[in-house]
Amino acid sequence: MNIREAKEDIKKTITIYLDKDEYGNYTIPFMKQRPVFLIGAPGIGKTAIMKQIASELSLCLVSYSMTHHTRQSAIGLPYITDREYGGEKIRVSEYTMSEILATVYQRMEDSGTREGILFLDEINCVSETLAPSMLQFLQYKVFGNRSLPEGWVIVTAGNPPQFNRSVHDFDVATLDRLKYIKVEENYEIWRKYALENRIHGAILAFLEINRSWFYVIHAGVDGQEYVTARGWEDLSDAIYLYEKKGFQVDLGLISQYLTDREVSSRFAVYYDIYVKYRRDYQVGRILSGEILREGGDSKVLEMAKKAGFDERLALMELILDELNPKFAACLEQREVLDTVVQVLRKAKKAAAEDPGQDNDRHNDRIITILNQGITDLELEMRQKANANNLDAARKRICQAAVARIGEYRRKTNTEYPLGKQFAAIKRSFDNEAKKQAGLVDTVSGQLENAFSFIDAVWQKGQELTWFMTSLTAGSSSVQFISKWGSKSYYENNEQLLILDVHENLKRQLMKEVEL
Repeated sequence: MNIREAKEDIKKTITIYLDKDEYGNYTIPFMKQRPVFLIGAPGIGKTAIMKQIASELSLCLVSYSMTHHTRQSAIGLPYITDREYGGEKIRVSEYTMSEILATVYQRMEDSGTREGILFLDEINCVSETLAPSMLQFLQYKVFGNRSLPEGWVIVTAGNPPQFNRSVHDFDVATLDRLKYIKVEENYEIWRKYALENRIHGAILAFLEINRSWFYVIHAGVDGQEYVTARGWEDLSDAIYLYEKKGFQVDLGLISQYLTDREVSSRFAVYYDIYVKYRRDYQVGRILSGEILREGGDSKVLEMAKKAGFDERLALMELILDELNPKFAACLEQREVLDTVVQVLRKAKKAAAEDPGQDNDRHNDRIITILNQGITDLELEMRQKANANNLDAARKRICQAAVARIGEYRRKTNTEYPLGKQFAAIKRSFDNEAKKQAGLVDTVSGQLENAFSFIDAVWQKGQELTWFMTSLTAGSSSVQFISKWGSKSYYENNEQLLILDVHENLKRQLMKEVEL
């Protein structure tokens, strides 16, 4: 199973575990809800998908790496208390609440969300002293004398023995109480994730022609050498920021994330070539249409026509690397406007309800509604952060909406004419909406110019197919096109589908002839 399939399987599992009957009882009783045991090589995205699942299902998430826990921190510390049995007072030992369970209850209190996911990573690497209690927890959901609250689903993860010397195999009695999911690395699936999450174009182009180097773990001269999906993603983040700050991206940086010497050396060379392509092809001029306009720059066109496969691939990635953040920015700005307009509709209603009121009261009502809008958004961010399921995109949208509403509030108090505050707010909002629409038009034009360039240089060749496939796989690109359209995308998609049908029929015919 690949990581995307595992994510969907875990989402379905959590969904059925949290299903309730008409009386509010969990359809699958809490004690019969098998913990999930997700096993796979390090760095393939096990932890990342749990954060995504919690956000998508609006659940709390408590995450722990069990390699850092002792028996005392997981179970709690002993203390002496007095009890009475059969009229006789007896001193007995009990345990304080486990640090892990205490975090679960604290997360519930802070977020106001009663259901969640307890994710225990490196579950098969616990210490010898903790192992028996860990097995008891997996079977009975109890640490010490306290249990995990109902509505919390246990998901665990671990690495196979070949990747970690500390792994302890579970016995059959324990495994028979777990929902076992084995995950394997898969470049095609990761590429889709990479397109959705803006992994650097140099990495995507490099891996497209060197797929065997996507995931590498082996013994080297100085110990284990490894390249993982997590390493590529973290390197991508570093490269973007190095480029932003004007720092040099070199082998020293790359080898900090990719410890396999051959892979890091080859990628360092390729990155320099990629940067050269960026300078030579001037992608900004391609997207503006300047290259093709009135004959355009024949040097760039000829260079693209004569380019080898790896160079053409790099150019496609450079174009996507330029377009994808713009797609995301358009979508994010639209979300900000949609969030703000919900608050403004309430202000409009308040302004219309009592037009005869004095100006001060009119002003106060609008200010109150704007304040409430800010409070609600800040509360949403705080609750999601406390639940550990606030994704970065939603946080930016809420922050931008709060800033915009705050600006309306300030101007209502200091600049907008009395009695006409809402009309002034609406004018400001309309201007912002026009700017956003202008950005969409600009990006749409750049997308069409990219199609025109590809068609002028390579016609309907494999470059177009590859470009279309990447657009379709990218979350931001496909959302942008779905929302605002793209004439060239739809036309080419229809033609490519026809070609796919033709190729399928031809393959089927050849198969029948062979038979």
